[in-house]
Amino acid sequence: MCATSLVCLGKKNLHVLEALKKSSIQFITTRHEQGAAFMADVYGRLTGLSGVCLSTLGPGATNLMTGVADANLDGAPLVAITGQVGTDQMHIEAHQYLDLVAMFAPVTKWNTQIVRPSNTPEIVRKAFMRSQSEKPGAVHIDLPENIAAMSAVGQPLSTGKLQKTYAAFECISKAATLISQATNPLIMVGNGAIRANAHEALTQFATQLNIPVANTFMGKGVIPYTHPLALWAVGLQQRDYISCGFDNTDLVIAIGYDLIEYSPKRWNPDGKIPIIHIGTTPVKLTAAIFPLLK
Repeated sequence: MCATSLVCLGKKNLHVLEALKKSSIQFITTRHEQGAAFMADVYGRLTGLSGVCLSTLGPGATNLMTGVADANLDGAPLVAITGQVGTDQMHIEAHQYLDLVAMFAPVTKWNTQIVRPSNTPEIVRKAFMRSQSEKPGAVHIDLPENIAAMSAVGQPLSTGKLQKTYAAFECISKAATLISQATNPLIMVGNGAIRANAHEALTQFATQLNIPVANTFMGKGVIPYTHPLALWAVGLQQRDYISCGFDNTDLVIAIGYDLIEYSPKRWNPDGKIPIIHIGTTPVKLTAAIFPLLK
């Protein structure tokens, strides 16, 4: 669990701040909620652990949403906590009350509101597990003021260690056959390889098979740019030499690649280039992703 919390102050989260004073968790006060969310976003990107950001209700929470949405889109683990009016005031037009669970739902992997203090350990555990599991992203916990003021019974629950998954032998054999038959293969690396710390294995794989490597913007650094096989980052709008590499390839080996990083419509518009997908999550199917190996 992350030991750093980025905080923007407000009356509705004072109970949380008082509790933080008695804990070992470091919190950093920011001038603006958006800054807190982006700081938590970057913390998650750099460490692989969930960055935590906290805001008050209403406009404080809506300011937080931009950074939360960015983390969710880019696969950065983040836990957002928002203050809220008491549950006894939600049926009336309470000051700055917004249905934050409904608002954050489209920009998070999962979110909920705590309505019983006894459920807090389970909710927090689930939040961190969902945030850090592949594909990482943002989760949101809404905490009403009267619930935050109550005593919670129980101990924090461990998030446990996520188990790695491995490809089936049949899929590995098919991939090896396709690679051996290709005359001009190309590796495209995405952010998933960064998250998996696969830079050494990938560089060794490309070097042994003499396959050039292009990376998305979020895959930068996975192979040294001084390496003779490095093609550098793809340009979203530019027809540069990297795009020519895609024009001439007869096989793309996509490693840790997510469609949001570089749309396949730009490099495989007709869906004619065969693709081997290597990643911890299945690829999203589009007309430009065909044929596909998981």
